[in-house]
Amino acid sequence: MHVLCGMVKNFYPFISFNSMKITSFLRNNSILFFFLSSVIISGCKKTSPSGTVATIPNVSTVAAILNLTTTTAQSGGVVTFNGDATITQNGVCYSSTDQMPTTSDTKTSDPVNTTGIAIISFTSNLTGLTPNTKYYLRAYAINSVGIGYGGVLTFTTSASVTGVSTMVSTFAGNGTAGYMDGSASSAMFNNPQGVAVDSKGNLYVADAFNDLIREISGGNVSTIAGNQTLGYLDGPALSAEFYAPSGGAFDSKGNLYVADFGNNVIRKITPAGVVSTYAGTGQAGYQNGAATSASLQSTTDSLAIFNNPQGVAVDATGNVFVADRGNNVIREILTNGRTKTIAGNAVKGFIDATDEAAFFNQPTGVAVDSKDDVYVTDQGNSALRVVSSAGVVTTLVGNPAQSSLLGFPSAITADSQGNVYFTDELGRVFEFTAGKVLYNLAGTYNVTGLVNGPGTSATFNYPQGIAVDASGNIYVGDQYNNVIRKIVITTSTTTPSAAARKTTAAKK
Repeated sequence: MHVLCGMVKNFYPFISFNSMKITSFLRNNSILFFFLSSVIISGCKKTSPSGTVATIPNVSTVAAILNLTTTTAQSGGVVTFNGDATITQNGVCYSSTDQMPTTSDTKTSDPVNTTGIAIISFTSNLTGLTPNTKYYLRAYAINSVGIGYGGVLTFTTSASVTGVSTMVSTFAGNGTAGYMDGSASSAMFNNPQGVAVDSKGNLYVADAFNDLIREISGGNVSTIAGNQTLGYLDGPALSAEFYAPSGGAFDSKGNLYVADFGNNVIRKITPAGVVSTYAGTGQAGYQNGAATSASLQSTTDSLAIFNNPQGVAVDATGNVFVADRGNNVIREILTNGRTKTIAGNAVKGFIDATDEAAFFNQPTGVAVDSKDDVYVTDQGNSALRVVSSAGVVTTLVGNPAQSSLLGFPSAITADSQGNVYFTDELGRVFEFTAGKVLYNLAGTYNVTGLVNGPGTSATFNYPQGIAVDASGNIYVGDQYNNVIRKIVITTSTTTPSAAARKTTAAKK
């Protein structure tokens, strides 16, 4: 038998979940990364005394950096296959000069998971970095055969000490489940989910259990669509009926698109206050085709069908993207009235690939940036993923086995600078920057409550929808607290030398 050296292998675990809920012991796992990506491997096979052919490990490098500062960062990796030999060491190696760093460069040596699970993941803390410096990093793992390396990740440390602080407040709602319009502080919501901001800065809420669309403007809450009757009826906004409306998004003309979750359709609300069905039949299922009967192209053409759509987003040209949760796919409704699948194939799983070869598990939110990349909160996989304009699906952060990192992410939105913001059901609000750095802006893992205040001292209860206004303020539909929260971000910057001078002066 010939021995194959320099073998390159990709591995993606195929995992399905029957429920969003997970047992408490999984929710108590420590925060770890893993990103399933191409693995760069070198070395040769070796036959063990038992006859098993051992190889060097398969390793992936996480695709994101966590909490990057001037001198520190956090990264990590995953050993997707141990090579049929015991892993003795794992970590990341990094360098500012070597573009393909090895363990001969600076490296971390992180604890090896010995719990007997097939996939070994680890978190690496980097310290002593140089400010304003580009680094090359990749994960590694060692067994008796040799060293396996993951793909190379590049990042640049901050040039200055940047302090990012957030302050959380209650924007609307009194915390009691119910229905009442009026002043923001006295208004009542019932399990609010999707939120969206229009061009004037007004906030719109998909009030799921009231089956309504509400507006918050000038400190007051009013109902703009629905009549508190669970149903499916188009027409004048206040006569229309919805069934657990979820995510919402505006186009450039001021039309609001709503994922009508329980009715399995996408609804459109015009500025004139008319509700219509934009796509779907009201029947649960999976089928592409014409968005409505007006777009049917022949007698054999069919209407598009959705299954519990939860999130929507609109690009600059008016195409509508849908997180079709029940079908485990991402759909696009084109401006010509045709509906197509851009990623996923209706089977639960977790595979990065192109178009319908990719797998999702109950995707709940979508956001589109100026490059037409579509970001997805893949809730059942506890992952943040992106679909490129070419249809390539990539996992950015998270995986099904480590829900403590991203605890069932819910909704997502993007700002004009390419940063995305998303919530997770375990009580946090995150920012994933255009530079691929993940920050926990507010809330603490698995801590629930209704506490306002700075950053991680604030608490949420099953946060869902999220939106960002032109000033960078973030709004969250805090579902089980029955309120809308507001997060204000403040950034302060000093140079490292200035910080050092302040320290010296304080000592004097």
